[in-house]
Amino acid sequence: MNLRLLTAGESHGPAMTAILEGMPAGLALDAALIDRELARRQQGLGSGARMHIEHDQVKILSGVLAGQTTGAPIALLVENADHANWKGKPVAAMIAPRPGHADLTGALKYGFNDLRPALERASARETNMRVAAGAICKHFLAQFGILVGGFVRAIGGVSLEGAVSDYEACFRAAEASALRCPDEDVAAQMRARIEQALEEKDTLGGVVEIVALNLPVGLGSYVQGDQRLGARLAGALASVPSVRGVEFGDGFAAAGLRGTQAQDSFRLEAGRLRRASNRAGGIEGGISNGEPLVLRAALKPIASTLAPQPTVDLAAGVETQTSYVRSDFCHVPRAVPVLEAVTAFVLADALLEKLGGDTLPELQVRFAVLRKAQLADLSLDTSDKVWWA
Repeated sequence: MNLRLLTAGESHGPAMTAILEGMPAGLALDAALIDRELARRQQGLGSGARMHIEHDQVKILSGVLAGQTTGAPIALLVENADHANWKGKPVAAMIAPRPGHADLTGALKYGFNDLRPALERASARETNMRVAAGAICKHFLAQFGILVGGFVRAIGGVSLEGAVSDYEACFRAAEASALRCPDEDVAAQMRARIEQALEEKDTLGGVVEIVALNLPVGLGSYVQGDQRLGARLAGALASVPSVRGVEFGDGFAAAGLRGTQAQDSFRLEAGRLRRASNRAGGIEGGISNGEPLVLRAALKPIASTLAPQPTVDLAAGVETQTSYVRSDFCHVPRAVPVLEAVTAFVLADALLEKLGGDTLPELQVRFAVLRKAQLADLSLDTSDKVWWA
């Protein structure tokens, strides 16, 4: 791995922090670029009251001098405005675990006598630092013409159907929507589902689609399982709280097809090898194939609901009901920039792995001469060979 990311901080502690290591020198970078992505994470219909308290802005503590990365680790900090409401005040013991959260598993693993430490670190508040680091990775990829974007495919059973013909237009339309759905009619139906769920004191999940455009051929490898690009991306997306499924291209739908229906046939256009479709979602054999990378993440509904749920009072040893903990009602629109960020991190790491080098200019020179999907880049020998003597 060329890039490494560590995050730290508790949901209601003084601040969230991150260290991004491995970014090459020479990348122009300022806090405003990161703040724009942090602001996107706080927007979207269905967010809870915490987003009215926080106004995330990053402080770059190291790794950037005179507006450019130096090759040293980049340290980032975002203060928690809500910390002022907790500092120095007694907090009631948390003794009844919420189903679907890390409250119980965290206490059993680490031996806590109060469930709050698990809640504080397992909280999705941590994703703001992944968005901050991902903003840098997206900016790095953009230097090579690579664009990472996303939109909402489904919320609460309402789905946007059909293929997308123009992804960049789709991203723009999605960003103009409070639901981050590019279709106004579908977005209106999603809004109605969210309002209904809120009225019924419940929450909703959904599906987010992430797409990377203009990727070169050759990111990732099949030589070891952990080097496969799809495996790395799936792990990154699954690391985001609430994600319960990941698919590429046709994904789970391909399981119902025959082999002759599920492939992307090759064709030759002016010396360039092209695919008639993109069922594979831009990855073949664990390697990027030059087509758009298309992946989707399924997010379960947030487990914290206004309606009480059965649980157990661990101190008294009796069954009881959960108390409401402030949360989103539908986190799917806000998940788009988070999933973009973790995707960008993996792709930036894979690109650095492919190119090698310590500075942006030398990486750009190497990128320009990468092999492409064209006959001129292949020199095949038609003679018989003895592979194993």
